Amino acid sequence: MSGGEGEQRPLSRSEASAAVEHLGWRYLLARFQTGVAVGSPAQAVDVAATAVRAAGGAGAHLRVDLRPGRVLLSLQDESIADVTAQEVAAAARITTALRAAGRTADPAVGAPEPRAEQALEIAVDALDIPAVRPFWKAVLGYVGEAGRDGPTHALVDPLGQGPAVWFQQMVAPRPQRNRIHFDLTLPHDEAERRLRAAVDAGGTVVSDGRAPAFWVLADPEGNEVCICTWQGRD
Repeated sequence: MSGGEGEQRPLSRSEASAAVEHLGWRYLLARFQTGVAVGSPAQAVDVAATAVRAAGGAGAHLRVDLRPGRVLLSLQDESIADVTAQEVAAAARITTALRAAGRTADPAVGAPEPRAEQALEIAVDALDIPAVRPFWKAVLGYVGEAGRDGPTHALVDPLGQGPAVWFQQMVAPRPQRNRIHFDLTLPHDEAERRLRAAVDAGGTVVSDGRAPAFWVLADPEGNEVCICTWQGRD
Protein backbone atom coordinates (compact mmCIF):
# COMPACT_ATOMS: atom_id res chain seq x y z
CA MET A 1 0.00 0.00 0.00
CA SER A 2 1.36 3.40 -0.93
CA GLY A 3 1.48 6.29 1.54
CA GLY A 4 -1.28 8.13 -0.32
CA GLU A 5 -3.60 5.14 -0.14
CA GLY A 6 -2.81 4.60 3.53
CA GLU A 7 -3.76 8.16 4.32
CA GLN A 8 -7.29 7.46 3.03
CA ARG A 9 -7.93 4.53 5.36
CA PRO A 10 -10.51 5.57 7.96
CA LEU A 11 -9.01 5.34 11.43
CA SER A 12 -10.64 3.28 14.14
CA ARG A 13 -12.15 5.28 16.99
CA SER A 14 -9.34 4.35 19.37
CA GLU A 15 -6.67 5.16 16.75
CA ALA A 16 -8.27 8.51 15.99
CA SER A 17 -8.59 9.57 19.62
CA ALA A 18 -5.04 8.57 20.53
CA ALA A 19 -3.60 10.31 17.46
CA VAL A 20 -4.83 13.81 18.34
CA GLU A 21 -5.45 13.97 22.09
CA HIS A 22 -1.89 15.17 22.84
CA LEU A 23 -2.31 17.85 20.16
CA GLY A 24 -5.20 19.52 21.98
CA TRP A 25 -7.91 18.06 19.72
CA ARG A 26 -10.69 15.57 20.48
CA TYR A 27 -12.35 12.93 18.31
CA LEU A 28 -16.14 13.39 18.12
CA LEU A 29 -18.48 11.64 15.67
CA ALA A 30 -15.85 10.84 13.03
CA ARG A 31 -14.43 14.37 13.20
CA PHE A 32 -11.50 16.08 14.97
CA GLN A 33 -12.49 19.21 16.90
CA THR A 34 -10.81 21.86 19.01
CA GLY A 35 -11.21 25.50 19.99
CA VAL A 36 -8.93 28.51 20.25
CA ALA A 37 -9.61 31.38 22.66
CA VAL A 38 -9.45 34.89 21.16
CA GLY A 39 -10.01 38.39 22.46
CA SER A 40 -11.39 40.17 19.40
CA PRO A 41 -12.78 39.60 15.89
CA ALA A 42 -9.41 40.59 14.46
CA GLN A 43 -7.69 37.90 16.51
CA ALA A 44 -10.30 35.37 15.38
CA VAL A 45 -9.52 36.18 11.75
CA ASP A 46 -5.80 35.77 12.42
CA VAL A 47 -6.37 32.37 14.04
CA ALA A 48 -8.55 31.26 11.12
CA ALA A 49 -5.92 32.36 8.61
CA THR A 50 -3.19 30.55 10.55
CA ALA A 51 -5.23 27.34 10.60
CA VAL A 52 -6.05 27.51 6.88
CA ARG A 53 -2.42 28.06 5.92
CA ALA A 54 -1.21 25.25 8.17
CA ALA A 55 -3.85 22.80 6.92
CA GLY A 56 -2.11 22.81 3.55
CA GLY A 57 -3.39 20.06 1.27
CA ALA A 58 -6.04 19.16 3.84
CA GLY A 59 -7.45 22.68 3.72
CA ALA A 60 -10.60 21.43 2.04
CA HIS A 61 -11.18 19.18 5.04
CA LEU A 62 -10.99 22.04 7.55
CA ARG A 63 -14.08 23.82 8.89
CA VAL A 64 -13.58 27.12 10.71
CA ASP A 65 -16.32 28.74 12.79
CA LEU A 66 -15.59 32.21 14.19
CA ARG A 67 -17.43 33.03 17.41
CA PRO A 68 -17.10 35.87 19.94
CA GLY A 69 -14.20 34.86 22.14
CA ARG A 70 -13.50 31.54 20.43
CA VAL A 71 -12.66 30.00 17.06
CA LEU A 72 -13.94 26.45 16.54
CA LEU A 73 -11.90 24.20 14.25
CA SER A 74 -12.82 20.78 12.90
CA LEU A 75 -11.27 18.33 10.46
CA GLN A 76 -12.95 15.57 8.47
CA ASP A 77 -12.59 14.04 5.03
CA GLU A 78 -16.17 14.70 3.98
CA SER A 79 -15.86 12.45 0.92
CA ILE A 80 -15.89 9.47 3.31
CA ALA A 81 -17.42 11.21 6.37
CA ASP A 82 -14.49 10.06 8.50
CA VAL A 83 -10.93 10.88 9.55
CA THR A 84 -7.68 9.46 8.20
CA ALA A 85 -3.96 9.97 8.71
CA GLN A 86 -4.25 13.06 6.51
CA GLU A 87 -6.46 14.81 9.05
CA VAL A 88 -4.13 13.76 11.87
CA ALA A 89 -1.21 15.38 10.05
CA ALA A 90 -3.26 18.51 9.43
CA ALA A 91 -4.20 18.74 13.12
CA ALA A 92 -0.51 18.48 14.04
CA ARG A 93 0.46 21.22 11.60
CA ILE A 94 -2.33 23.50 12.80
CA THR A 95 -1.42 23.00 16.46
CA THR A 96 2.26 23.73 15.73
CA ALA A 97 1.38 26.89 13.79
CA LEU A 98 -0.97 28.11 16.51
CA ARG A 99 1.68 27.58 19.18
CA ALA A 100 4.17 29.55 17.10
CA ALA A 101 1.63 32.37 17.00
CA GLY A 102 1.12 32.23 20.78
CA ARG A 103 -2.24 30.43 20.57
CA THR A 104 -3.40 27.12 22.03
CA ALA A 105 -5.63 24.43 20.55
CA ASP A 106 -7.77 23.53 23.55
CA PRO A 107 -10.93 21.36 23.74
CA ALA A 108 -11.66 22.94 27.17
CA VAL A 109 -12.15 19.57 28.87
CA GLY A 110 -13.13 19.94 32.52
CA ALA A 111 -13.80 23.67 32.26
CA PRO A 112 -17.36 24.99 32.70
CA GLU A 113 -16.47 28.16 30.72
CA PRO A 114 -15.90 27.73 27.87
CA ARG A 115 -17.42 24.28 27.89
CA ALA A 116 -15.76 21.36 26.14
CA GLU A 117 -16.13 20.80 22.41
CA GLN A 118 -19.13 18.58 21.71
CA ALA A 119 -21.41 17.29 18.96
CA LEU A 120 -25.21 17.07 19.18
CA GLU A 121 -27.49 14.64 17.34
CA ILE A 122 -31.26 14.20 17.37
CA ALA A 123 -32.52 10.61 17.43
CA VAL A 124 -35.97 9.82 16.04
CA ASP A 125 -37.51 6.47 17.01
CA ALA A 126 -39.58 5.10 14.12
CA LEU A 127 -41.47 1.95 13.20
CA ASP A 128 -40.98 2.65 9.47
CA ILE A 129 -37.74 4.59 9.00
CA PRO A 130 -37.93 4.78 5.16
CA ALA A 131 -41.38 6.37 5.52
CA VAL A 132 -40.40 9.10 8.01
CA ARG A 133 -36.87 9.90 6.79
CA PRO A 134 -37.98 11.79 3.63
CA PHE A 135 -40.11 14.11 5.78
CA TRP A 136 -37.20 15.08 8.01
CA LYS A 137 -34.90 15.43 5.01
CA ALA A 138 -37.34 17.81 3.32
CA VAL A 139 -38.47 19.87 6.30
CA LEU A 140 -34.91 20.46 7.56
CA GLY A 141 -33.29 20.86 4.14
CA TYR A 142 -30.78 18.16 5.11
CA VAL A 143 -28.81 15.66 3.01
CA GLY A 144 -27.29 12.23 3.50
CA GLU A 145 -23.64 11.83 4.37
CA ALA A 146 -21.22 10.99 1.56
CA GLY A 147 -21.80 7.38 0.57
CA ARG A 148 -24.49 6.96 3.24
CA ASP A 149 -27.74 8.20 1.75
CA GLY A 150 -29.82 5.04 1.96
CA PRO A 151 -33.42 4.84 3.19
CA THR A 152 -32.39 4.31 6.83
CA HIS A 153 -29.21 6.41 7.05
CA ALA A 154 -28.70 9.54 9.14
CA LEU A 155 -29.21 13.06 7.79
CA VAL A 156 -26.83 16.01 8.13
CA ASP A 157 -26.98 19.76 7.60
CA PRO A 158 -25.02 20.56 4.41
CA LEU A 159 -24.05 23.93 5.93
CA GLY A 160 -23.00 22.44 9.26
CA GLN A 161 -25.36 24.67 11.25
CA GLY A 162 -27.68 22.12 12.82
CA PRO A 163 -27.29 18.76 14.58
CA ALA A 164 -27.38 15.50 12.66
CA VAL A 165 -30.62 13.50 12.74
CA TRP A 166 -30.55 9.71 12.90
CA PHE A 167 -33.26 7.09 13.09
CA GLN A 168 -33.61 4.33 15.66
CA GLN A 169 -35.65 1.27 14.73
CA MET A 170 -38.67 0.59 16.92
CA VAL A 171 -40.18 -2.89 17.14
CA ALA A 172 -43.50 -1.85 18.70
CA PRO A 173 -45.38 1.43 19.31
CA ARG A 174 -44.53 3.32 22.51
CA PRO A 175 -47.29 5.94 22.81
CA GLN A 176 -46.51 6.76 26.45
CA ARG A 177 -42.80 7.42 25.92
CA ASN A 178 -40.99 10.22 24.14
CA ARG A 179 -39.83 9.12 20.69
CA ILE A 180 -37.32 11.89 19.99
CA HIS A 181 -34.24 12.27 22.17
CA PHE A 182 -30.89 14.01 22.06
CA ASP A 183 -27.52 12.28 21.69
CA LEU A 184 -24.72 14.45 23.05
CA THR A 185 -21.25 13.24 22.11
CA LEU A 186 -18.51 14.54 24.39
CA PRO A 187 -14.77 14.06 24.69
CA HIS A 188 -14.18 10.78 26.50
CA ASP A 189 -12.42 12.63 29.32
CA GLU A 190 -15.27 15.13 29.75
CA ALA A 191 -18.31 12.82 29.77
CA GLU A 192 -18.38 11.78 33.44
CA ARG A 193 -17.97 15.37 34.67
CA ARG A 194 -20.96 16.42 32.55
CA LEU A 195 -22.91 13.39 33.77
CA ARG A 196 -22.36 14.41 37.40
CA ALA A 197 -23.38 17.97 36.62
CA ALA A 198 -26.62 16.79 34.99
CA VAL A 199 -27.50 14.58 37.97
CA ASP A 200 -26.72 17.43 40.38
CA ALA A 201 -29.10 19.59 38.33
CA GLY A 202 -32.01 17.20 38.93
CA GLY A 203 -31.41 14.52 36.29
CA THR A 204 -31.64 10.77 36.70
CA VAL A 205 -29.45 8.05 35.21
CA VAL A 206 -31.94 5.80 33.42
CA SER A 207 -29.33 3.34 32.18
CA ASP A 208 -25.56 2.92 32.33
CA GLY A 209 -25.44 -0.61 30.93
CA ARG A 210 -23.67 0.51 27.75
CA ALA A 211 -21.31 3.01 29.38
CA PRO A 212 -18.89 4.46 28.40
CA ALA A 213 -20.38 4.21 24.89
CA PHE A 214 -23.44 5.99 26.27
CA TRP A 215 -25.41 6.76 29.42
CA VAL A 216 -29.16 7.43 29.23
CA LEU A 217 -30.29 10.34 31.41
CA ALA A 218 -33.71 11.89 31.98
CA ASP A 219 -34.85 15.26 33.23
CA PRO A 220 -37.38 15.47 36.11
CA GLU A 221 -40.26 14.92 33.64
CA GLY A 222 -38.70 11.94 31.87
CA ASN A 223 -37.34 13.61 28.72
CA GLU A 224 -34.22 11.72 27.70
CA VAL A 225 -30.71 12.54 26.53
CA CYS A 226 -27.79 10.19 25.94
CA ILE A 227 -24.28 11.27 26.88
CA CYS A 228 -22.05 9.47 24.39
CA THR A 229 -18.32 8.92 23.78
CA TRP A 230 -16.33 7.02 21.17
CA GLN A 231 -15.27 4.45 23.76
CA GLY A 232 -16.72 0.95 23.72
CA ARG A 233 -17.79 1.16 20.06
CA ASP A 234 -14.88 -0.29 18.04
